[in-house]
Amino acid sequence: MTSPSYSADDYERPSVTVDTILFAPLGGILHVLLIRRRRWPFEGSWAIPGGFVEIDESLEEAASRELHEETGLTGVVLQQLHAFGDPGRDPRTRVITISYFGDVTEEQARSIQAGDDAADARWWPVTSLPPLAFDHARIIEYALLQHANDRSGHA
Repeated sequence: MTSPSYSADDYERPSVTVDTILFAPLGGILHVLLIRRRRWPFEGSWAIPGGFVEIDESLEEAASRELHEETGLTGVVLQQLHAFGDPGRDPRTRVITISYFGDVTEEQARSIQAGDDAADARWWPVTSLPPLAFDHARIIEYALLQHANDRSGHA
């Protein structure tokens, strides 16, 4: 129960998004899945699949939903990675993102299909990424460190 003197409208509230970093070993080289944005901001730029959390869904549900909508992938095991919330990271409004990451097989990787607000979806070698929207280069860098730690048994 809330206090009669409390009103949520008295406080500014940030928006919350989820971003999903997927890795796949393609041809013996580690790749990351990116989508080309169909809409402003950063229209035409490459980005991590993701989007806004709906009011009635969990963060995990939002990450899986956005991944499916933008890439067609389902059933991917995701692990929460980190929160990123620097002011100004999104030109639309104050946005905090919760990032998730996971690995897919080569077979799963071949089944991607761009959809929703993704104009394209494609795998990029982690060593030669294009310029990225938002702070997604930083997020991928963080995910790569965690991925390397997981693979070496130091998680």
